[in-house]
Formats: sequence, structure tokens, C-alpha cells
Amino acid sequence: MRYYIKLFKSFGYAFQGVWTVIRAERNFRIHLTCIGYMLGFLLLTDWFVLSRTDWAVLLLTSALVLSLEIVNTAVESTVDLATQERHPLAKKAKDAAAGAVLVAAIFAVLVGFAILLQPAAFRAMFDYFMSHPWALVLFILSIIPASLFIFLGFGKGKQNNG
Repeated sequence: MRYYIKLFKSFGYAFQGVWTVIRAERNFRIHLTCIGYMLGFLLLTDWFVLSRTDWAVLLLTSALVLSLEIVNTAVESTVDLATQERHPLAKKAKDAAAGAVLVAAIFAVLVGFAILLQPAAFRAMFDYFMSHPWALVLFILSIIPASLFIFLGFGKGKQNNG
């Protein structure tokens, strides 16, 4: 029984870590919002034709970017804890962690283009929004709460904005 209590506690700590990053890191919220829009369009419409492999690759690249953003936050926090002084090695560690996120994000976008660049899907999307202008208005209006989420988060929490 003690084993299961420790196991559940470890999951709790992990979820707390993710929640902390969501609250404190603007870049994580940017990635999360982009992934949310992508999944929204893919799950709520039938415009794009995706195989199971396509889904797996999109989900894995999304998870990689989010995971590396969490690792970047851990590296930056650890470096900040170790020293408040400017040091070339501290800069190197922080820059390398941020660079890992950048590389993953760039390649995730390239993967997205490779899989989602389907002219027929974009024609269907255009036709839908032209014949349902209210849907286009709702989509445009959705950018307001998405932007508030990105730039303001959920309020309290260290606003590192990095």
C-alpha cells in the first residue's frame, strides 16, 4: 500500500510541476496555445486527412516541444538557484536549454507543414469560413482569450516571461 501512496504522490508532484510551468512561463503557454488550435482544427473538422502515423508524429513532436520547455525551465531555475552572479557557464547552460527548445519548435513546425500542407483542406477551410462568417468571427474572437492566456496566464505565480 505504501508503494501506491508514493506512486500517487510522485504523479502529484509531476502535475504540480506542469501546472507551475503553465502559470509561470509565457513561452510554454505560447506552445500550448498553438498546439490547442492545431488539435482543435484537426479534431473538430474533417478538412485534413491524417493517418495514424501522422497523428503519432504530430503528437510526439508537440510533446517534445512542451517537454523541452519544461526542462528549459528546470535548467534556468537550477542555474538561478546556484548563482545570482553573471557567469559564462550559467549563460551557456541557459542558452543551450533555450536552444534545445528552439530547435524542437522549428522542426515541429516543419513536421506540421509536411503533414498538414494539404491544399484541399485549406480550400475546404476557406469555403467553410466564407459560407459561415459567424464561424470566422468566433475564430477571430477566440484569439482574445488565447492572447490573455499567453500574456497574463492565470495571475499569481512567478512571471518569468521567458
